Amino acid sequence: MNTGNIDRATGRLFRHQVCPGLLMGLLILCGGVPLAAQSEPEKKRVVCSTTQIADFARQVMGDQWQVDCVLAAGQDPHTYQTTTADASLVAKADLCLENGWHLEGNEWMRKLAENAGCPVVTCTQGIEPLEIDEEGQTVYDPHAWFRPDNAAQYVRNILQAAIQIDPENQWQYRARAECYLLELGALHRWIQRVVNRIPLARRKLITNHDAFGYFCKAYQFDAITPVGWSTRDEIGGGGTIQRQREVLEAIRSSGVPAIFVETSINPRMMKQLADEAGVVIGGSLYSDSMGAEGTAGATYIGMMRENVLMIVGGLAKDRS
Repeated sequence: MNTGNIDRATGRLFRHQVCPGLLMGLLILCGGVPLAAQSEPEKKRVVCSTTQIADFARQVMGDQWQVDCVLAAGQDPHTYQTTTADASLVAKADLCLENGWHLEGNEWMRKLAENAGCPVVTCTQGIEPLEIDEEGQTVYDPHAWFRPDNAAQYVRNILQAAIQIDPENQWQYRARAECYLLELGALHRWIQRVVNRIPLARRKLITNHDAFGYFCKAYQFDAITPVGWSTRDEIGGGGTIQRQREVLEAIRSSGVPAIFVETSINPRMMKQLADEAGVVIGGSLYSDSMGAEGTAGATYIGMMRENVLMIVGGLAKDRS
């Protein structure tokens, strides 16, 4: 008998008659099919209003959640206008996270969540607010994340929300949060050391709008936001001629060697004022938004680190 013919015939029989399902089962048992090809539990989804909150969420939730953000890097939450795409994104979410205290102009994040029937958590809950003047009214300063200890409260609020929705994996959420809180503590101590390069008399911070109050209070800076300068003033070209004169006088009388622009606001007006006041632009600071992916400011810790280095570089030098 010709065994070669038998072998070829057997091969044809095997190829045509073996059940494909049986083959797939054997491949899975033998490790021949990647785990990704097998059924995986669908990730829960969280939609965040700002890039900072999205970063905090990723630190707590890891890869167990799909973390989406309404705002892109460089966008301003005060003036953002929502789109139908934002509504569609929130409609798929298990949870929404907002900053609160009117950072999201006209409460756009809360409205998106409520329209979709999605639970929304305000991340500033439990933080002691600073008060600022906004067009003659006293309101809470929403930029609370500029203190690392406040950022830690954002993280705790996100942790509790994740546990409430997914209690089975709470030990992982708690472990990630514990690790990240240690990093935030280290960031705070590092900032304290680095800002000591700036003499106390020169710790005066002038920026586009009133975003750095919490940072200034934590690290012994005078936050000089000239005459109620706000995002609305900057967007509108600096308000009235009288307002611009008052701002210019405030910069001159402060004695600062440098003022700073912000990455999420048009710098045109501040550059003009710097020229007229005879000071330099010390650099661009991340404020209402982190940096784009791939930049040094693409995470909260990176954003804070780069801001501090920029501030120290601008104010520590004697430019007289």
